[in-house]
Amino acid sequence: MPEFDLLVIGGGPGGYVAAIRAAQRGLSVGLVEKERPGGVCLNWGCIPTKAMLRSAEVLQTVRDAADYGVYADNVRFDFPAVRQRKDGIVKELTDGVAGLLAANGVTVIEGHARFTGPTTVDVHEVGPSPVGPDGPRYAAAPTAPIRQITARDIIVATGSVPARLPVPGADLPGVITSDGAFGLTEVPDRLVIVGGSAVGAEWASLFATFGSDVTIVEMQDRLVPAEDRDIGAALGRSFIEHGITVLTESTVASIAQGDALRVTVEGKHARELDADVVLVGVGRRPNTADLGLDRAGIATDDRGFIPVDDRLRTGVDHLYAIGDVTGRALLAHVASHQGLTAADVIAGVDSHIDYTAIPAATFTHPEIASVGLTEAAARAAGHEIVTARFPFAALGRARTFGDTAGFVKIIAGQQHQEILGVHIIGPSASDLITEGALAISMEATLDELADTIHAHPTLGEIGMEAALTALGLPVHIAPRQR
Repeated sequence: MPEFDLLVIGGGPGGYVAAIRAAQRGLSVGLVEKERPGGVCLNWGCIPTKAMLRSAEVLQTVRDAADYGVYADNVRFDFPAVRQRKDGIVKELTDGVAGLLAANGVTVIEGHARFTGPTTVDVHEVGPSPVGPDGPRYAAAPTAPIRQITARDIIVATGSVPARLPVPGADLPGVITSDGAFGLTEVPDRLVIVGGSAVGAEWASLFATFGSDVTIVEMQDRLVPAEDRDIGAALGRSFIEHGITVLTESTVASIAQGDALRVTVEGKHARELDADVVLVGVGRRPNTADLGLDRAGIATDDRGFIPVDDRLRTGVDHLYAIGDVTGRALLAHVASHQGLTAADVIAGVDSHIDYTAIPAATFTHPEIASVGLTEAAARAAGHEIVTARFPFAALGRARTFGDTAGFVKIIAGQQHQEILGVHIIGPSASDLITEGALAISMEATLDELADTIHAHPTLGEIGMEAALTALGLPVHIAPRQR
């Protein structure tokens, strides 16, 4: 008889949520995790970076305090204290997740899981985990398993790890990934960031505020290339205004060690750069090494991700996969929703996941958030569209808030005026995008968004104002500003 109704491998934002939901549905649940609960998101990603970015934001606010009639002399920051605050927040949240798992009756097993069959795993001890250039190393110890587990159903929720840069010198000391950046004990004087997507852009914003001379190298023609073109262009301009060197349509060809790290850049902005640290943020790959997926019969695609259907089934009976390891959308909130769906399906609840409206946020300054189709994607899909932009500078609340950079761009179908995409760069973008996600999920139209009474004065009014502009009825901007 199986030891558990459900075994979850991996305790990140997908795995622990799936375990709790399954326990709520009355299943006996085990969870194997080799680190602290919370996975990359709580330990090495979403939460620690945002904690440090908040410190940078406070620092910048104090530097600009005179603009608000407040005077602060001798403004400085303490990087070890920034890291200590980050560590404290991470511990509070991971302890909280551990408490939630216990409160819901989930059995947590520490170690590394390896499949020995479709519904059986061995759990091995893990070795030392010092923080290196790729973050912590949790290698399975080469010993006999400490526990053997059989479960009726199993969910693979092992997440992803940073991709390495395939160029000469990528393994030199001082070349780190986004996870390894948390091992830095001081702010580098000169920092080269390879990759201008969300990860690279956030670290650029962070360290530039802390005083690093930052250069960011991106192979596409703009930063955050997954975002709408107008958003990427606006972020690039803002970065340049704040002293960050932006090299688009360029790639790093090699890294050499001399008195400093010598970075050779090829492409549109070919040059050589000296750096104290090179931070690689070129994407992530599935964390499936040494899981024994072949012994479970689980197939992976040519990138190593596990294909699943809309009920998170792998194609092997009783085996499911969720989160980054599926390659569907490498976002913590997507992993959580996949976890809820998989747990419900396993418990016999008719459920499936809908990827129509997936919001994304990048916590740079200015902040970015988006949901739905970009303008290019909407046109490529054959939509006849109407687009409109509304600037934060035209909002009273943004003026009082003291942050007027950026805009909202809304994309809608021309005939039915259904909202297809919302793209924001500016203050509190990550909070404002929820209205856009709800609008797309409910198939709302421009009229419905414009007719919804929004509180004043708020940043949230910008969604209504953008809808009015798209309808050709703007109140708070002149025609030439549209």
